[in-house]
Amino acid sequence: MPRKIFSSFHYKPDNWRASQVRNIGAIEGNKLASDNEWESVTQGGDAAVERWINEQMKGKSCVVVLIGAGTAGRKWIKYEIKKGWKDGKGLLGVCIHNLKDLNGDQAKKGRNPFDDFTVDGKKLSSIVKAYDPPYSSSTNVYSHIKENIVDWIEEAIDIRNRN
Repeated sequence: MPRKIFSSFHYKPDNWRASQVRNIGAIEGNKLASDNEWESVTQGGDAAVERWINEQMKGKSCVVVLIGAGTAGRKWIKYEIKKGWKDGKGLLGVCIHNLKDLNGDQAKKGRNPFDDFTVDGKKLSSIVKAYDPPYSSSTNVYSHIKENIVDWIEEAIDIRNRN
């Protein structure tokens, strides 16, 4: 049975890339919000967004941060990372900048969002792994993620259980 994960990503530029990762089939995740649904949630203010995220994270064992060009530093990505760690969920990052989007475009590599946090005086990025598939071809990046994501998730859960 696939692990249930929460996918964290910068919605507008990366929803197509995130869908590719979610459709791999080796993982089960939160339903991606449509433009209209996300707009509706955000119109309810910060409390509504927090409730939506909290509800989506229920029953998930790992938060997978899909790292695009502008993921790091975003308010809700930071909230999801902080909540995932606080709730004892596995955390990992997967760079998705070389997956093509709806228009066939790739993006620039974004910085590691785990660099923004410290745990017991150490950068979270020294504890949590962020994987950058070693390919520039979208097809090869997808294959690399598909071949490894289950192991990455299991390792992230093990790391969190030890920390």
